[in-house]
Amino acid sequence: MAFVIIPTMEPAVQEPGHSTHGQAAAPGPAPSSRRAGRWAARRAASDLPVGSRAWGRLTVGHLTLAAIALFSIFPVYWLFATAFRPTSDALSLSLIPQALSLENFRYVWNTIPMRDMLATTFVMALAIALGQLFVATLAAYGFAMWRFPGKKALYLLFIGSWLVPFQVTMIPNYLLVSRLGLLNTVAGVVIPQLCSAFAVLMLRQHMQAFPKELVHAAQVDGRSSLATLWRVIVPNMKPALAALGIMLFISAWNEYLWPTLILQKSTAVVQVGVRSFLSAEGNNWGAVMAAAGLACLPVFAIYLFLQRYVVDAFIRSGLK
Repeated sequence: MAFVIIPTMEPAVQEPGHSTHGQAAAPGPAPSSRRAGRWAARRAASDLPVGSRAWGRLTVGHLTLAAIALFSIFPVYWLFATAFRPTSDALSLSLIPQALSLENFRYVWNTIPMRDMLATTFVMALAIALGQLFVATLAAYGFAMWRFPGKKALYLLFIGSWLVPFQVTMIPNYLLVSRLGLLNTVAGVVIPQLCSAFAVLMLRQHMQAFPKELVHAAQVDGRSSLATLWRVIVPNMKPALAALGIMLFISAWNEYLWPTLILQKSTAVVQVGVRSFLSAEGNNWGAVMAAAGLACLPVFAIYLFLQRYVVDAFIRSGLK
């Protein structure tokens, strides 16, 4: 019996580790495993300290951060650049002012009571920020350290009040302030804003991460809840309180509608003063920028004073 072998055109299936010429090939990882290896190498490179990374990746990262920083700081630069231009050159589009002048600042200072506006706004913002910090510290301690029935439901309702728009509560608050006889006073602006759900949420998160052993040790030592809060927890939360205080101060400083409604004066807060240079007859952009620049100075000063605590708070938040 004879057997005839007919060759076919189908390519032979190559097994791993063998070549098409019958020679043994060096064994290598499958494509999927090589791709996984590259991703693992990239993840390992991203976990390296910044100083030990490749120069190319370092350069790209620093250039990206520099571009973002310039993009973020450019509006502030343009504000002060326009404020220092002469009035006739206020609408110039040149990046660098051709001549520097204090004309806009003198005009703002002589036209509106800027000093009184800054003082009123500073007192109002500081009182609101300190009051919200005090109330939020007490509330966060109760939600983080105490156990009582309905705690989760009460906390959800409390945080849910953060979602209620200000326009919904504006009229009831105005009627309440009016009946209390607090219209046209700073107290009428401050009292309805003493409680901040955002501040309670932030401080509760920090207190939940606070070592419970220190709290239990203070209780075993015979300290009351208030003593434990003010002498054990609060001194160790200065960075978080400073960072939160700056955010609350800036939020209160930028308030426009509620202070204008309660104080009932066109020269009450600095935001109204800035707005006064925009009118139907024409906009004095140089004066607007000068007034806005003066309004920024107290916030910059407070940030520089508390900068160390703010950086420390972000570092500790990143280590948790």
